[in-house]
Amino acid sequence: MSCIAEQKQVFVGIAHPFYWKPKLRIPDIYENEANKRAFGQFLQACLTATKEEQLLREIILLDQKKIKGLGPAVASILYFLHPTLIPPFNTAIVNGFNKLFGENIKLGSWKEYLRMRELILQVNNKFRPHLSTDLGAIGGLLFDIGDMKILATGQQAIATEDILKIERQLAKRHKEVMDEQLEDNLHTEMQYHLLKVGRALGYDVSCASNDKSKKFQDDAFSFLCMGTIPDLGIDKETQTTIGLIDVLWFEKHTNKVAAAFEVEKSTSIYSGILRLTDLHYSLGHHVTSLYLIVPDNREKEVRLQLSRPSIRSSSASFHYILFSELRTHCDAICKFGVDKGSLVKIASSLDF
Repeated sequence: MSCIAEQKQVFVGIAHPFYWKPKLRIPDIYENEANKRAFGQFLQACLTATKEEQLLREIILLDQKKIKGLGPAVASILYFLHPTLIPPFNTAIVNGFNKLFGENIKLGSWKEYLRMRELILQVNNKFRPHLSTDLGAIGGLLFDIGDMKILATGQQAIATEDILKIERQLAKRHKEVMDEQLEDNLHTEMQYHLLKVGRALGYDVSCASNDKSKKFQDDAFSFLCMGTIPDLGIDKETQTTIGLIDVLWFEKHTNKVAAAFEVEKSTSIYSGILRLTDLHYSLGHHVTSLYLIVPDNREKEVRLQLSRPSIRSSSASFHYILFSELRTHCDAICKFGVDKGSLVKIASSLDF
């Protein structure tokens, strides 16, 4: 961090969120464990991101947490990770931007930063032969204008139409990220309920191998699940695919799958049905209960998919449970349920 901060005056203060500064006293960063983890996870996600949409999604999600002291100054750190996608940001750069474009961008707001970024990218693309694909070049130009080292004359205000277009783009992207986050949260909640019920009914439980790092209400999935699913006596590729099913229940201390669950959200319900069908035919010697967990507003769609001739003619038998039913009855099934048959009371199928 010192190496970054010492490169040029434009990056002075970049280390601010990382160091203890008693006079500043920002407990949101230094003393809140959840915020520390959130910031660390944000940086990790940005480090491994390969697409612009991933970076913007992480910025929007960090902004939702309202952590004091972790505003757009953090963009200067991201610039070093993705110099062609994220421009640096500080007071002088904002001042230079406002002077050059007749704007009134405010400090401390990720929303304002993202609006500024959109225009910087447009201008940088237009004048790339004179600038660089590295956004540090235009960032340095704006810094020098803001620091009065370059006098910007003949500025032209951004057309209202362009401003409205940018704001519509940002609002659309923000809504998409929030909707996706809501879906992810619901997906995680439903997986948690299934893991909780399965354990309460006496089964060994497992979530998808790529979901082991998830948690719900401070309950980490890694503490609820088996470390790995048992060897099912099938080829390695099929074993790996089955390990990606959202939730599996196993008969205690065996490799026998008692029940399998696919939690659906915006993805095609048919794809979840196919995964469970593959499981059924791969483990034909097991008696397996197959469940789709679906949002209430997609019940009509799941019934339509289950009525397809290819599904009806198979030997696989499917049930589905609505999100609201699982959420409402989770604790009761944990307390009074006997075995996997208890789920049938809150489930539906085309045979009912």
